[in-house]
Amino acid sequence: MSKEPIYLTAKGLEKIKEELRYLKEEKRQELADYMGAALADGDLRESAAYDEARLLQSANEARIADLEEIVHRAVVVEREANDAAAALGASLELEDEKGERQVFHLVGTHEADIFENRISDDSELGRQLLGKRAGDKVVVNGGAIAYTVVSVSFD
Repeated sequence: MSKEPIYLTAKGLEKIKEELRYLKEEKRQELADYMGAALADGDLRESAAYDEARLLQSANEARIADLEEIVHRAVVVEREANDAAAALGASLELEDEKGERQVFHLVGTHEADIFENRISDDSELGRQLLGKRAGDKVVVNGGAIAYTVVSVSFD
């Protein structure tokens, strides 16, 4: 059974690789030191610090495994130089019916962060934005929200 590729921007892949490096090289050592200090305290049967260290270590290793899988399956999305259509990695300025403007960054699922207006290409709005150009209309939430694409740019 082959696993689906995970589409990412080049920046998104670098961010994931940096987190992976941190977890492997720095966080592992911090947790090992914490576990060593808990072991030095003595009786492990009643050591909450040791139990906590083990849980943190387990969570760290699980996150490392997840990130390694993402990196293994990652496909960096490239775009054609003259293409002005929205694709992964695009920043789109949208204007709603009230004239208010907002910038959204179209990214892969693993890069999405609504607090930074980084929306997944797999979300309803993200799917609607794919392939759009300046001047195109976008309607989401069953027509409850409508936007006009003001501009599409790539960093």
